[in-house]
Amino acid sequence: MLEIVVFVCGAVVMILEMVGSRILAPYLGTSIVVWTSLIGVILGCLSLGYWWGGRIADRNPSPQNLSVIILLAAFCVAGVSVSKTMVLDWIQASSGSVHLGSTAATLILFAPPSVLLGMVSPYAVKLKMNDLGKSGRTVGSLYALSTVGSIGGTFLAGFFLIAYLGSTRILILMALTLVVTSLLASRRHLRLQGAMFLLMILLFLAAGAYDRYLAGMDIHDVDTRYNRVMVYAGLDGKTGRMMRIMTTNPRAMQSAMYLDDPLELALDYTRFYRMATHFVSRLHNALVLGGGGYSFPKYLLHNFPSVSVHVVELDPQVTDLARRFFHLADTPGLRIHHEDARTFLNRNQEQFDVIFVDLFTSHYAVPFHCATVEAVKKCYEALADGGAVMANMLSALEGKDGRFLQAAFSTFAAVFPQVYLFPVSDPVDPAEWQNVMLVALKSTEKPIFTSKDEELNGLLRHLWTGAVSPALPVLTDDFAPVDRYVLNWP
Repeated sequence: MLEIVVFVCGAVVMILEMVGSRILAPYLGTSIVVWTSLIGVILGCLSLGYWWGGRIADRNPSPQNLSVIILLAAFCVAGVSVSKTMVLDWIQASSGSVHLGSTAATLILFAPPSVLLGMVSPYAVKLKMNDLGKSGRTVGSLYALSTVGSIGGTFLAGFFLIAYLGSTRILILMALTLVVTSLLASRRHLRLQGAMFLLMILLFLAAGAYDRYLAGMDIHDVDTRYNRVMVYAGLDGKTGRMMRIMTTNPRAMQSAMYLDDPLELALDYTRFYRMATHFVSRLHNALVLGGGGYSFPKYLLHNFPSVSVHVVELDPQVTDLARRFFHLADTPGLRIHHEDARTFLNRNQEQFDVIFVDLFTSHYAVPFHCATVEAVKKCYEALADGGAVMANMLSALEGKDGRFLQAAFSTFAAVFPQVYLFPVSDPVDPAEWQNVMLVALKSTEKPIFTSKDEELNGLLRHLWTGAVSPALPVLTDDFAPVDRYVLNWP
């Protein structure tokens, strides 16, 4: 039985770590900083657990004590499911640093169960040790089983659990699993184990009821294979109209749609994509990198019925959400590719008049491999003569908050003969953090920045005429420190 106990506890550790990234994502993002905090803190807590478990096992080893340790771990895992929102709300409000915030959140939420689960293996070794002549074999076998369990937990979480169950229910399921595992270690505390089992069942049912309650309020919290996605209704502060919003990261919404007019462009930056009709002479074949709620592809298909629109969206479940909540319909002109934008560009053989890039709308997790000079060259090759790339970014134009944009500008300018910037909210203040539309033209012919169309003319007046400085090095596949730039590291 000890082998099963060690295997299961090893699996729960890795499931806890992977689910932890989804729990932190809406508050702290999914950047390398968050993953570093999770991995570092949990490894440190496991080390503490190994040390502490070994010391306790040397004093008074018994299956009953091991059972209590696992029960306590179950209680702590269930506690994460209950307390996570309160803890993360407090950390988000009180911490101005992603580094400190993610480390503090991991310590508060995941340190207690990780320490307790780390205690299991050395304690099991002590109970299993009958022959000192075979001590090495015993220790190696049990730790190997724990590691195999961790591998199994990794695949189980990544391939199945996260895709089909919400984070809260996964935590409760893991707590329930640990309660059953404690029974395998010892049945001396049967009443307590039975009470914990019933409590976990009630929590699991309550989590399902809470999800249904949120859905009734038009709030949908969905874990996909790639993201934790929030879809909810909200009021547009500018117009007072109701919108449906999709977000995958804090500080920004990825998509929005007016409930009274699903085809109208609700977010300011999406309207700047309309400048494509000014910079290119034809619009027959368009590529959109990043689908989200499919706001702009819907607009293109409605207003330009003859255009062929290819949309590359990594997450098929995001497309499903767009169909369910954002009125996305399959039409003859729409082709959806569910894959990474960079891999699509690498194998692409078609020519497009315009490439609309909507991948860099997170301040916390920028897909660096799509911003490098190698990726930009693929965009250049995918454009027909006279074509353009229009890339939306969240950034300032100057200062520390503008370093990612400055690096991206240098990277596009290394490939395209002309690159222009259009700040969306404030075309005058270079320090304001805002959506900025980068326009890269394949043509060498200098465009004019006025239009007879008054709405387009208003957008063109946002042209940034100042310098883009300091000039940062070109981003490459080998070195693209985008996390350092967007998170304001030195």
